[in-house]
Amino acid sequence: MAELFFDSVWLRPPTRKRAGQPTLDRDQIVRAAMELLDADGPAGLSMRRLGTHLGAGATSLYWHVANKDDLLELAIDEVLGEIYVPEPGDTDWRMALSVLANGMRTAILRHSWVIGLLGTKPTLGPNAMRMGERSVALLTAAGFTGMEVSYVSSVIHAHALGSATTQAAVATATKKAGRTFEQMADELEPMLERLSADNPRYDKWRKENVVIADPDTMWSDSFAFGLERILDGLETWLAAGKPA
Repeated sequence: MAELFFDSVWLRPPTRKRAGQPTLDRDQIVRAAMELLDADGPAGLSMRRLGTHLGAGATSLYWHVANKDDLLELAIDEVLGEIYVPEPGDTDWRMALSVLANGMRTAILRHSWVIGLLGTKPTLGPNAMRMGERSVALLTAAGFTGMEVSYVSSVIHAHALGSATTQAAVATATKKAGRTFEQMADELEPMLERLSADNPRYDKWRKENVVIADPDTMWSDSFAFGLERILDGLETWLAAGKPA
């Protein structure tokens, strides 16, 4: 068998249960790993710390998971399992893609550590494959063909990931600074005032439109606006016979 360019937990047979194996199971281990990842990110996850979190020795974990890299791959697939993709016929394709995009953004914000890991290994787990299978069924039923299916899927994923990445970065910065979003905005206000004379249009727009007191709504509205315009464009393109 030819040596693979990359290693992946999904490319190896699962560990067989042996006599005397500890009572922990892989699902339990992955759930516990996600708790540590949600709290402290990948840097805060180690097999030793995970064993302590589970009240078991690190050695017992190796009965089920070979190493931290495998554990991260399993955790990524668990995150993807939180994203619902409607079946064709459950609703129209626009609503279905909206459900997918919103679900992806929500899952990424809930587990923001996944942002830096997506794409580093092949996503071949059962949840990733379910997403792919349902997405293909949904998009082909809508009228997309060939590589259009991949392109549309990539656009939707990129919008959800981009929105979540920006929001998660701001959340990380505020947490690290020990400030709220509003407090950090207040600290920037004197600088923005000094810049206002050279940037009058931006200053006027900012003061009339930006609501610092409700950042979550600001992020959500921005995401929803972009998603609707993407769907508008796809719908128009389909209706026009998919011109080149």
